[in-house]
Amino acid sequence: MKQAPSHLLELIEPIIEGLGYECVGIEYNPHPKHGLLRIYIDSEAGIQLEDCSKVSHQISGVLDVEDPIQGNYRLEISSPGADRPLFKIAHFERFSGRQVTLNLFRPVEARKKITGSIQGVEEQTILLQEGGQVFRVPFQAISKARLVPDYSVEKGEQDDNK
Repeated sequence: MKQAPSHLLELIEPIIEGLGYECVGIEYNPHPKHGLLRIYIDSEAGIQLEDCSKVSHQISGVLDVEDPIQGNYRLEISSPGADRPLFKIAHFERFSGRQVTLNLFRPVEARKKITGSIQGVEEQTILLQEGGQVFRVPFQAISKARLVPDYSVEKGEQDDNK
């Protein structure tokens, strides 16, 4: 998957924001027979199926009129989920301290995949700590970034009377 071209972002983001949602990111994978346009949306109240349907209806209409994509493709509207994709520098700042897995276009210190804790952002560089090592990863080197889900559950007494 790769992030959508800027003309798609400029067309789609304002529609999503106008509907009251955050446009987390847009992925576009062109293919002659099985193209995919995936749009991630979010809101403070979370995302339900009805939200995805509402956005899909609006985006479909605009895509039909504007016709910005050549060939066949499938439109998918999704919540970001527990393994939320990170598309922008601001996302890394927002989730500082959280675990993330990065896939890289080009190696950083001989690594093309790094999982670690986001330590911060310096201009266009993500600081990622894995074990005792801090990697300085240029934002432009990242092909895919996703949060590592935190499924920690507090232990408590089990109530057998339910």
